[in-house]
Amino acid sequence: MAGRLTLRDATIDDAALLRTWDDKPHLEGTGDDDWQWQTELLRKPPWRQSLISEVNGKPIGFIQIIDPALEDSHYWGKVENNLRAIDIWIGEESFLGKGYGTEMMQRALDRCFAEPLVQAVLVDPLASNLPAHRFYEKQGFRIVERRFFGKDDCLVFRISRHQWQNPLINA
Repeated sequence: MAGRLTLRDATIDDAALLRTWDDKPHLEGTGDDDWQWQTELLRKPPWRQSLISEVNGKPIGFIQIIDPALEDSHYWGKVENNLRAIDIWIGEESFLGKGYGTEMMQRALDRCFAEPLVQAVLVDPLASNLPAHRFYEKQGFRIVERRFFGKDDCLVFRISRHQWQNPLINA
């Protein structure tokens, strides 16, 4: 990595950039969700963090961290308490394959597990998105189920606090 990665809160000023990233061919494997950026970036519910990752001040990616038991669309259905779920992607192709995704995920997990009650974190890549599966497995996530979210055929991956604190177990 050549530059310094930082995270900041996403704002309504990021809506156009995020819509541009939505249409990038390398992000086709993220599902068909309509993120409704114009509306959602104005909302600041206590169960969600929406973050822009930047390298040397240039936006390169997005992270969303939610409490799946509290989020209002009930996307995850009925889940246990004390979980978090992450959506993460690099929108700028020139920053792919340089370690920024790993650093973004590590920062997201640090934020999740900074809350002492959080026991595990979930992600839900499309079942067909093999590069994402490899990425999550390298971060310590393990597959727990195959599941449809709307029309999206996904694999649900999970990393527990114990796995995160002890990355050499199950390696």
